[in-house]
Amino acid sequence: MRGARGGGGALPTVSWPPPLFVLLLLLLLPLLLCGPGLAGAAEASAVTCGSVLKLLNTRHNVRLHSHEVKYGSGSGQQSVTGVESSDDANSYWRIRGKTDGSCQRGTPVKCGQAIRLTHVNTGKNLHTHHFPSPLSNNQEVSAFGDDGEGDHLDVWTVQCSGSHWDRDDAVRFKHIGTDAFLSVTGEQYGHPIKGQREVHGMHSPNHHNYWKAMEGIFIKPSLDSTKHDEL
Repeated sequence: MRGARGGGGALPTVSWPPPLFVLLLLLLLPLLLCGPGLAGAAEASAVTCGSVLKLLNTRHNVRLHSHEVKYGSGSGQQSVTGVESSDDANSYWRIRGKTDGSCQRGTPVKCGQAIRLTHVNTGKNLHTHHFPSPLSNNQEVSAFGDDGEGDHLDVWTVQCSGSHWDRDDAVRFKHIGTDAFLSVTGEQYGHPIKGQREVHGMHSPNHHNYWKAMEGIFIKPSLDSTKHDEL
């Protein structure tokens, strides 16, 4: 073992890990960190198709509301208002697709996706059109249709940042047919809905048209990918 005798020779240097290995590791690291666990956690906080929820206007602290009270002017359709109460059963809305089957039950609602919001207790859809709202003279927002079926003016897009609508995020709803944003600016009704706020459409995005998901039942993604039913 002559090579082992002396011990004074310098050991050969080995470059490890190789540069290519390091490069691949750096490229794969973000994917490893965003594996199924974290992705699942992100989806768990998403607002999903078929969910039933209340929506809070973050500027005026009122929840989107409707009831069997019709407008005395404009379209004469069922009125939509904002209420301060957090426990009113008439403030629940169901998230549905633009058409039946286009919003699979339990799938996260994507930013930019077209949806309908159906009032749970009356079966009418959130709707707007070119009638003036009674208090502010903005665009009237009403509830329209029967048993969840109205017309093309029931469709809104969800405007948010990122890939999907997260429960913690404030979002906007932009009406496809008229380009109006669902808004509240604080005007209050008198009798018979005293104290409730006017909800209307505005054509400029601003702090009056941010909404946040609040109380509700959020449908989780189905484990059976073959199911395409919609609530």
